[in-house]
Amino acid sequence: QRSKAFQCRSVTPKQKRAKPTELYSDISVNPLVASVKVSKTVEIFSLVKEMQAAGETVTSLCVGEPDFLPPQAVLDAIQQAVLDGDTRYTAVTGTVELRKAIAADLEKRKGVQYNPLTDIVVGNGAKQSVYQSVLATCGPGDKVIIPAPYWPSYPEMVALAGAESVVIETEAEDGFLLTAAALDKALKANPETKLLIFCNPSNPTGGVHDEARLKELGAVLEQYPNVAVLADEIYERLVYNEDGKCPSFASIPGMYDRTMTVNGFSKAYAMTGLRLGYVAAPTKLAKAITTIQSQLTSCAGSISQAAGVAALTKVDESILENNIVIMKEKRDYVLERLSQIPGVHVAVPPEGAFYVLPEMATYFGGDDTELCLELLKTKKLALVPGSSFGAPGTVRLSYATSMDELKVAIDKLEEFLKEQTER
Repeated sequence: QRSKAFQCRSVTPKQKRAKPTELYSDISVNPLVASVKVSKTVEIFSLVKEMQAAGETVTSLCVGEPDFLPPQAVLDAIQQAVLDGDTRYTAVTGTVELRKAIAADLEKRKGVQYNPLTDIVVGNGAKQSVYQSVLATCGPGDKVIIPAPYWPSYPEMVALAGAESVVIETEAEDGFLLTAAALDKALKANPETKLLIFCNPSNPTGGVHDEARLKELGAVLEQYPNVAVLADEIYERLVYNEDGKCPSFASIPGMYDRTMTVNGFSKAYAMTGLRLGYVAAPTKLAKAITTIQSQLTSCAGSISQAAGVAALTKVDESILENNIVIMKEKRDYVLERLSQIPGVHVAVPPEGAFYVLPEMATYFGGDDTELCLELLKTKKLALVPGSSFGAPGTVRLSYATSMDELKVAIDKLEEFLKEQTER
């Protein structure tokens, strides 16, 4: 027999149910959310998935995700972690084993030393590490310098922290690299600056700042001791210059104590879905980041962390070197094909990551968003408009896909742009 309480809560078919719009009409959204834009890359990728789910064949060069599987040692570690029941919470900052592996890798390859117990915070992807680094150093009234072109999430994360972005324009003819003069000018004009966000190699340009350039930037920053640096180095293992190296900003003289180095496992090890990244920083900053993470997500996934240990300790260097050779071949193919298309221009070949940002301003009156939407609509080819990266008149192509897919994509793009000129 039902209790009275249960009977009071029951609903008969004749009763009128509240419509969702009636139920939630008085609930407001945080004004901060209104100031944040949805990632154009995510937006287009979601549209691609919808089209594919509807049975349409779409060629996509919009997402930066390697087309190969993680190394076998990583896959084996995932399986073993499951079999061993390695499914419990870890410390907020990650397992000691993974943090020691990260510290050893940074010291060996980058020449920077971090205490794995106090200076490294493992997170759910490098994106979380970037955001928490912003939150740990910036707030209302502060300014953050961001060189353009930039990863679209940077200014939105700054906005969520209540701070203000100051965008520095760079030149295509200089490979979209940040100059010491431009940085100094921005810092002088914005004394409220608390942070410089610096992506090297760059998403979306593929530009690589070499050691000489980094030292020039460091010399400027030494005049501004209150400015921290968020060095996003997620693509640093994908470099195609002569020595194949991308120095860590923290290794530049005088920069260690102000630099938060963000890296992860998605790009070099193709572990995108495992969501594993980290930030290495001076103890004071790492502690602040840990406090934030403890209240947001706690630890990264234990199985992903086991995979991270294997990536850093069991994957032979020759595997990563072979991936670089393959990526460079793809880059060279894309650049050669683009050079043959009228109205498409790449001033300086990218030396890192797996993106090309060609200028296409002669089409659609420079409206890169309209170009990309029309391209997706008519040719089923997905690219990302450069305006979302702070580079209007350009589009971003990711060549982290198969060579066959690249050929199809460039064929579609060439055909599409030729049709525009014939109108």
